[in-house]
Amino acid sequence: QVQLVESGGGLVQAGGSLRLSCAGSGATFSRYAVGWFRQAPGREREFVAAISGRGDTTNYADSVKERFTISKDDAKNMVYLRMNSLKPEDTAVYYCAADHRPFGPARIVEEVYDYWGQGTQVTVSS
Repeated sequence: QVQLVESGGGLVQAGGSLRLSCAGSGATFSRYAVGWFRQAPGREREFVAAISGRGDTTNYADSVKERFTISKDDAKNMVYLRMNSLKPEDTAVYYCAADHRPFGPARIVEEVYDYWGQGTQVTVSS
C-alpha cells in the first residue's frame, strides 16, 4: 500500500508563488507516474499536472501552463508542484495521486490513479 502526503499549501496573494510537495511511501514509488488534481468549492475535481514514471514527460491543464511546473526527486520519493503567478481561481484543495503501474505515462484522467493523498488547501487572495 502506497501512502501519499501533500504539504506546502497555504494563503498567498494573487501573483505569488507556492511549492506543493507530495511525499510517497514504499520502495517502488519512484517508478510511479504522479498527477496533481484540484477541487474548488462546488466544483468537480480537475486535472492540474502529471509526470511520467520515468520523469521524462509531463502534462498540464491549459489553465496552468506556463505558470505551474511538476517535477520529481526519485531519491527522496518526492513529487513537487511549483505554482507561480497564482490567481484567485487557483484556490482549491490540491491532491497528488499515483499510478501503481511501473513507469507509466503522464496521464490526465483521474481514473488511472490508484493512490491518493488527503489534500492540501491553497487559497489565493485578490
